[in-house]
Amino acid sequence: MPDWLPEQAAGIGALADPGRRALYQYVVAQRDPVSRDQAAGALGMPLHSVKFHLDKLAEQGLLEVEFRRLTGRTGPGAGRPSKLYRRSARQFSISLPERRYDLAGDVLADAIDVSLREGVPLAEAVSDAAAQQGRRLAAPAKGETPSLLKRAVDVLALHGYEPRHEDEEIRLANCPFHRLAKEHTALVCGMNLALVGGVLDELGVPGVTPELSPQAGYCCVRIRTPHAAIRRDSES
Repeated sequence: MPDWLPEQAAGIGALADPGRRALYQYVVAQRDPVSRDQAAGALGMPLHSVKFHLDKLAEQGLLEVEFRRLTGRTGPGAGRPSKLYRRSARQFSISLPERRYDLAGDVLADAIDVSLREGVPLAEAVSDAAAQQGRRLAAPAKGETPSLLKRAVDVLALHGYEPRHEDEEIRLANCPFHRLAKEHTALVCGMNLALVGGVLDELGVPGVTPELSPQAGYCCVRIRTPHAAIRRDSES
């Protein structure tokens, strides 16, 4: 199970209750932070229910809380500050199988910028940007485990590729850019190949070769590697 899934699922699951969902939608639609009394009055809900649901939404990270006096008065007798709610800047997203269109967007934006600025052919710019992105993704994994191959596999798993050891190769059971790959196959498959290659290059994994090998149900890239290396990592 991906590390992000329980937390993301809990946050989105908080909106399953109709009353809680209505409160969230009300808060989001307001320009200014909302008090409990304002939300209860607007939706015709009991104040105790509003308090409970708003606090649950805040607990799950969907809303942020601040305290402020709505009257503008200060000093003795001004009363206690009100608890106010606004939408959190935090982003929630669940896709199963995992999709990483944000990652594809970063690569393509970098490539277009270089292509326009330097006149580099777009396909070449995409390949270069994807390789650089792969190296950036792999950089934090340096030195984490004794096995270079396992580090690479872990990085690819973290970003949605679902790597599997099969015979003398590693197959990637998921394409994080699936919809884009269906509509722009050559471009996205080239991006995948360069990104995976960037991960392997950054970690200095010996004796492995990423290559294009489209097959139904898999990412278009596979990684050729000595059987002994796969066996060692599977046992670690």
